[in-house]
Amino acid sequence: MQTYLEDRLNIADLMTGWIHRDLADWKRLRDLFHPDGTIEVTWFEGKFTDFVDRSMQMSASDLRTKHVITSPLVTINGNKAIAETNAIIVGENVSLGLGCSSHSRFYDLLEKRNGSWKILKRQCIYDMGSFNFPRGIVEIDAEVVQRYPREYAPLAYVLEKSGFPVKRVFATKSGDLEKAIKADGQNWLVI
Repeated sequence: MQTYLEDRLNIADLMTGWIHRDLADWKRLRDLFHPDGTIEVTWFEGKFTDFVDRSMQMSASDLRTKHVITSPLVTINGNKAIAETNAIIVGENVSLGLGCSSHSRFYDLLEKRNGSWKILKRQCIYDMGSFNFPRGIVEIDAEVVQRYPREYAPLAYVLEKSGFPVKRVFATKSGDLEKAIKADGQNWLVI
């Protein structure tokens, strides 16, 4: 029983460890993932090590982000686990005076290697989003917003206008892509 509780606590610490991205603590952020770990989010897909490098570039831009992370739902099977964690992504392009809030979920495949849990694969599922206007209403190009699914259109718009374009469609709440991600995850967990 003690090991199970320790495993759950270690996994929860990995999820809340996302604060290292907001704090620009790049070394500790890198420690959340296995060296072969990957990530798929609106503005980046690929190796997690490359994601950290691109996040460093993003932090030097006019785009600011903050992630509010909740406790995860965790399913463990031996040295494998799945964690699904609510996250609110708050973004603002300070030069545009435009921001967004995106309610999403991180869907993580985790492995325990050499006694240590780390993320192997992170995918994001987007539930809903809205624009924020920190200094008053600014004009938004409705044609650009319409190119993206409603659930993450505000986030994609702010990312695109900040130089971090979204290049494909991502999973949204109760959609076919979410169902496929979860089916693949369950298959991976039991193999």
